[in-house]
Amino acid sequence: MANVTAADVNKLRHITGAGIMDCKNALVEADGDFEKAIDALRKKGQKVASKRADKEANEGVVLAKTSDDNKKAFIIMINCETDFVARNQEFVDFTSEILNVAVQNSPKNIEELSALKLSGLSVSEKLNEMLGKIGEKIQLSKYAVIDAAKVFAYIHPGNRLASIVGFNKETSTEAGKDIAMQIAAMSPVAIDKADVDPALLAREREIFMEQVRLEGKPEQMIEKITEGKINKFFNESTLLNQEFIKDNKKTVRQYLQETDKELQVTEFKRFQLGS
Repeated sequence: MANVTAADVNKLRHITGAGIMDCKNALVEADGDFEKAIDALRKKGQKVASKRADKEANEGVVLAKTSDDNKKAFIIMINCETDFVARNQEFVDFTSEILNVAVQNSPKNIEELSALKLSGLSVSEKLNEMLGKIGEKIQLSKYAVIDAAKVFAYIHPGNRLASIVGFNKETSTEAGKDIAMQIAAMSPVAIDKADVDPALLAREREIFMEQVRLEGKPEQMIEKITEGKINKFFNESTLLNQEFIKDNKKTVRQYLQETDKELQVTEFKRFQLGS
């Protein structure tokens, strides 16, 4: 049996918002595994506030930007230890400089970005230089790039959340920004139902079935009720099936159809600091 500490319990509380004893019992039941503990809380009907959020509540900056021709979009997250540093304009500017290096060179991943040059040093060396300057751990934790016929980027005020989205064809700035903001605000896990990771879908199904069993529903009704919960999950968690944030009487799919019947979202990325 894992040794569940007070720090572990507090960490799970921070992630989920559940009560102290619920968190402790879930961790004991899961033998210290946080993912299993979160699932255990959900199976028992606990409202987990941040079930898909990053498990580490790091501070930092999230920025996004498009290339000049609006064919590529880039998004980056650089972490630090304190909110004081994250809000410092020098740190924000430093993150922006690294993002600009990405825009200029189109690296495919963090490793390629870390090797690029910035003011005579590699990006990884510049991160170490900044670490020595501010006295906090600095980490380039996330980076992504998407290619599409038309791309858009959105940074939520405060630099803690950003999104990028690609479309199959040219579209208006208003439509592009609307969808980028939708992604930032509603955190979809996929574009449409068929795009949901099978492993994630299986996990959700297992949790929903256990919830229904614990509610005491007849065994013959469990599958039907679970399917209803799965459909609700699709409507809340897949982009095209979500309610459009600017008009909840229509879905995002309907909004796109009204904008241009041939317009499609091809890819998106969304980064958010742990809360």
